[in-house]
Amino acid sequence: MNYVGIDIGSTASKVVVEGDKKEHFVLPTGWSSKETCEKIKNKLLEMGVDVTSDDTKVVATGYGRIAVDFADHVITEITCHARGGRELAGGDCSIIDVGGQDTKVIVVQNGMVADFQMNDKCSAGTGKFLEIMANRLGVTINELFDMAAAGEVIPISSLCTVFAESEVINYIGEGKKREDIAAGVVDSVANKVVQLAQKKELGDRVILTGGLSHSIYFTGILSDKLDQKVESEEFGRFAGAYGAALLAREKKDKRR
Repeated sequence: MNYVGIDIGSTASKVVVEGDKKEHFVLPTGWSSKETCEKIKNKLLEMGVDVTSDDTKVVATGYGRIAVDFADHVITEITCHARGGRELAGGDCSIIDVGGQDTKVIVVQNGMVADFQMNDKCSAGTGKFLEIMANRLGVTINELFDMAAAGEVIPISSLCTVFAESEVINYIGEGKKREDIAAGVVDSVANKVVQLAQKKELGDRVILTGGLSHSIYFTGILSDKLDQKVESEEFGRFAGAYGAALLAREKKDKRR
């Protein structure tokens, strides 16, 4: 048997295969989740995983989960991220997930979701904000972090991405160093993530998932602001898809 978890995010789509095969990959979601799902199906087939076979079970999650018309089950992001995060952490934990469209804080206790919080419908505290600001500065997100690490924070005060971009444009016009602007941008996102996280009792173990989860620099900033260690996770970008794959297996096992 193969168990496939598919997390269709607003920016990237993550896929994890557990079972006879062990695979994972990521594709840009693009403008059409439907088209992305077809690409995922074809890529899996190239790997020897046929999603139409009785030997394969698929769970879909994420922003575009309803577009996965070949999924056996569709499960919410909160449930899948909690399952994947718990597995990555090796037990109960709190998960901070910074995605392209939203940021989530999930508290897992006794193996279950005990509490969660999501940001408002605004991209100012998400990966999309960083992407927009990185584009404005003419760098990639990884380069933005490298620049930020070498800079001094200057304030990005606006709560709105559009107005924040105007602040960045003004700083560029004033001749501020790109490193300092980058530091201000990353600090602004970290502040919004921390404000969300502080609404919950996080417990002793906190991990970062999502597209920024590999960044030691970003987890360091979050740790300082929360006054609590936030752990980076190399596989954290795939937490939702990983949780979906694990749930696909568990749902199959329950039917036996």
